[in-house]
Amino acid sequence: MNGSQFETLLTLVHRKHRFDATNSWAQGSPTYFNALKQEVTEVEEELGMQRRPHLEEELGDVLWNYLNLLLCLDDEHQISADNVLARTIQKFEERVSGIERGEAWVDIKAKQKQRLQMEENT
Repeated sequence: MNGSQFETLLTLVHRKHRFDATNSWAQGSPTYFNALKQEVTEVEEELGMQRRPHLEEELGDVLWNYLNLLLCLDDEHQISADNVLARTIQKFEERVSGIERGEAWVDIKAKQKQRLQMEENT
């Protein structure tokens, strides 16, 4: 994946997010959550159909709606999009590093789940 292409996509998502804030059709996070579910279904339909351009298009739609959902949830103060990114990096860095060291996937996930439960209780 090309980092500059991802930056271009994020810029477009932010532009669209600002536009959506001024339009009555957008209903916040439910708008993009529903679209995300629909796009995942469309990806599932494309898998196995041997239509690469269509599959790539649908996967792009999933990414687009996911990023828009993150921004909406951030605006609604349900999450911090920056925290989602930081948690994702930490989680999968631990998992990949762990399996590279020979740790069992189930053990890595159990440790992470325990840490998350401890965080929830504080």
